[in-house]
Amino acid sequence: MRDNSVRKLVITVFAILLIGGLLVDSAAQKRRRTRRRSSAPRISNPEIYQPSPGDNSNSNSSETSTTNGNSNSNSSQTEDPESMKRTIRTLSTQVDRLTDKLNDLQASQQSIVDLERLSRAEQRSAQLRAELNSIQTKKGELAAHLEDIEFGLKPENIERSTAGIGTTRPEEVREQRRKQLESDRTRTQTQLDQLNASEGRAQQAIATSDADVDRLQKKLDAADRAAIENAKTNSQSGAPQVTASPTPTP
Repeated sequence: MRDNSVRKLVITVFAILLIGGLLVDSAAQKRRRTRRRSSAPRISNPEIYQPSPGDNSNSNSSETSTTNGNSNSNSSQTEDPESMKRTIRTLSTQVDRLTDKLNDLQASQQSIVDLERLSRAEQRSAQLRAELNSIQTKKGELAAHLEDIEFGLKPENIERSTAGIGTTRPEEVREQRRKQLESDRTRTQTQLDQLNASEGRAQQAIATSDADVDRLQKKLDAADRAAIENAKTNSQSGAPQVTASPTPTP
């Protein structure tokens, strides 16, 4: 009895599952059909545009304005060459004036640089002359000392200078005195030779520095004369220009 009831129960469950599967399959097919119908595009005929009378008047006015614009551009093109010539002449004049001002400014700056160089050259010349004076002073002192040595090297002077020394060998004392004076003479002569060489170098340096001073002074004088002549020319022509100011003499 139990086996029969179990079989009936299994058959009933299987039948229920089969019926449910069929129902689910039919529902899915209906959904697919509805989707296909909704995705199909609809074709509609567009409306034909009919222009109004106002549009025709607007198009005519736009064509008229275009024609007027073309005529104005043509007339402006015919006038462009003359205005371009005037503009070119004006720009050329301005460029010439700016070039003159730039040249004058460069000349003024160069004059300032030359003036500074002149001042340094003059200071160097003054320092070299001071050194030369010091060398010549020392040279004079050594020359006087050398004369004293030469005077002391005379035999009678050596004998006179050693006469007051009490000794039993006066000839050795005189020889020692003579050697001492000769050593002093050699040292003094060496110093004089060095001073003579220093004096020659100082004189050469002074000559070079003085030449630089003279050259720079002439250059500045020429720049001053050119500036004055330029100012006279500008005043006579009636076109004022910026000119380099004359450089003061230090």
